[in-house]
Amino acid sequence: MNVVILAAGMGKRMQSALPKVLHPLAGKPLLSHVLDTARSLAASRLCVIYGHGGAAVLDMLAKQPEKVATALQEPQLGTGHAVMQALPELDDRAPTLILYGDVPLTTAASLQGLIDVAGQDKLGILTVVQDDPFGLGRIVRENGEIKRIVEQKDATEEERAIKEINSGIMVVPTARLKQWLGALKNNNAQGEYYLTDIVAMAVADGVPVVAAQPSAQWEVAGVNSKVQLAELERIHQGNIALKLLEQGVTLMDPARIDVRGELICGRDVVIDVGCVFEGKVELADGVQVGAHSVLVNARIEAGAQIKPFCHIEEAVVGPVSIIGPYARLRPGTVLAEDVHVGNFVEIKNGQVAAHSKANHLAYIGDATVGSRVNIGAGTITCNYDGANKFRTVIEDDAFIGSDSQLIAPVTVGKGATLGAGTTLSKDAPAGKLTISRARQLTIEEWTRPVKKPK
Repeated sequence: MNVVILAAGMGKRMQSALPKVLHPLAGKPLLSHVLDTARSLAASRLCVIYGHGGAAVLDMLAKQPEKVATALQEPQLGTGHAVMQALPELDDRAPTLILYGDVPLTTAASLQGLIDVAGQDKLGILTVVQDDPFGLGRIVRENGEIKRIVEQKDATEEERAIKEINSGIMVVPTARLKQWLGALKNNNAQGEYYLTDIVAMAVADGVPVVAAQPSAQWEVAGVNSKVQLAELERIHQGNIALKLLEQGVTLMDPARIDVRGELICGRDVVIDVGCVFEGKVELADGVQVGAHSVLVNARIEAGAQIKPFCHIEEAVVGPVSIIGPYARLRPGTVLAEDVHVGNFVEIKNGQVAAHSKANHLAYIGDATVGSRVNIGAGTITCNYDGANKFRTVIEDDAFIGSDSQLIAPVTVGKGATLGAGTTLSKDAPAGKLTISRARQLTIEEWTRPVKKPK
């Protein structure tokens, strides 16, 4: 199977310098959605036609896991002209599937249905019946057989009344496609080479023209404006939410969840409103995620509770741990079992062993924390000297008093205690109390200043 993806359009109505096909839907460029679907169909040859914003499109394609052939359409003279640019990349022995970089939600199942109907020798069109087909090409049939496609601007009043529309997605025998594209004319209202004109050519040549329909209209919906992009985003998120519900996930409001990547959930997972999941996120059995939390490339293990307004990125939260509210776990953070990270606590590249806790107002950066450690409010690890990062080690059963500063590299020994307000610049010995603070003084004859009268 050859696959050609048309992605050369400017997208003027997007009102953006970003090429239309690179606008994100569910955190991924529109074009990436189409590429992923094409690959799932085991495309042997894949070619993207680019034009406006070509450098940005090529940069995006260069980051794909598999190499993608490209062809430049310059100037843009219509859909037929766009497909012409791909002809050198196509294998005549296989049919060609034509997709669009701004139509992101067509499912592989619907495309496979079209491929099956078309076979090796028919021209297949993905069509859909719409109540309001304004602006779209109409499928003209005679005695039930497809005879041609007419564009809105070229249609008669009778043809405009037709509700079956052309999605633009086609499967065409490749040798025939090359023949028909060579015969295209641009004598139409737009002065463009319409790909749809090959349908009448197929009929004239006795090639059967067949149709298949997607499971829903949104599968063939394109994006031409930010309004349409927002509409498709909500449709897509609704589809994701429905799948999660069917898997047994509890969503407090299915209309208020955003999955911008892959969300893997175990049994009895509960997700409150307004949560955002980016990249690959794994929620094990019994995990609860509080409202308005953001999880990015994170793994949350069984029974853990993420309270509201937490931000967790490239981190692991151990079983039955409690995080938040208002906690931030930055990349490199790994928490073991039953770790408590409270409100306004930030951990970066820190490993915390089982049953330890930092319940409020602390920064733990580049640190290794043992088991059963208590980190008091206001504690920070001073891990950066302005040029280099250094590591802090806090061993098992240590107690760090409130408002302490641990100036790395430094080690707090097993069972050690730091008094509140300690600035630790040398290792604290195991099992001992270490205090670093000025002697408290009371000035007996001191009086508070008063404001002088003007």
